[in-house]
Amino acid sequence: MRRRFDWRRAAKDALLIVAGSVLFAIGIDCFELPNGIAAGGLTGLATIIYAVGKAAGVTLPVGIQTIAMNVLLLVYVVLRTRDWSYVTRSIAGILVSGFVIDALAPVLPVPTHGDLLISAIWGGVFVGAGVGVVFLSGGNTGGTDIVAQLIAKRIGMPLGTLSILIDGVIVIASIPVFSLRNALFAGVAMYIGGRVIDAVVDGPRTARMAYIISGRHEEIANAIMYDLGRGCTELKARGVWSGNDRPVLMCVCGRTETTRLKQIVGEVDPDAIVVVSEVHEAFGEGFTRIGS
Repeated sequence: MRRRFDWRRAAKDALLIVAGSVLFAIGIDCFELPNGIAAGGLTGLATIIYAVGKAAGVTLPVGIQTIAMNVLLLVYVVLRTRDWSYVTRSIAGILVSGFVIDALAPVLPVPTHGDLLISAIWGGVFVGAGVGVVFLSGGNTGGTDIVAQLIAKRIGMPLGTLSILIDGVIVIASIPVFSLRNALFAGVAMYIGGRVIDAVVDGPRTARMAYIISGRHEEIANAIMYDLGRGCTELKARGVWSGNDRPVLMCVCGRTETTRLKQIVGEVDPDAIVVVSEVHEAFGEGFTRIGS
């Protein structure tokens, strides 16, 4: 049965791609490109080529460069996946971000010209926020992650490590074009951008998961359900030393509810063992709906 096309979802994703591309372009045009900060990725490589071309009297727009570089990578994306929704969003993200970078470059101001620290910080913030917003649409802006996927299959190196190495090579390649100082600040921009992407994609939906071990687990479970208003799951476990069955309660709650959860457990059984860990996303009843 063919799925009905969701116009609202398509419009929402298109808006996310455009908004993310604008933020991305602000980070590149206002902070990174004018200050010679090539913060990894194909955009960083395009920044290097732009500077070399400019010195030779040739203008090579960064946006058009990134689109051209991504053309071959798009062929790989199409061949490796049958998810045409992802392919469509990726193509849209690559094209829109590239065109927006070049379209806004002549009109955007350069508020931090010559100040590499502030440029690296705010460049990383805007670029990270832009890429993160595009990720929320289910697509991407292309880049070295796809290159890393191609190489990783051949040499067996972890994808994350390979992505860092490729971006690092681009940053190092910027040293003779700009300077070692610029390259160091490009590393700062890369780090900040990565953290902002995580915050945009996962931040609002982060939660806490608690494991509770107590002989009074039934009372604690009732208190969590009726006082905190959260569901609770009982897991069967056994103490290795004693060999006795010891039920473990598992509860996922919001970040702001963690303190109240510990208070509830402490009031019922001060000797209970409580292990709290962070989860990036929680979906379902009481949390964000799956797919929203």
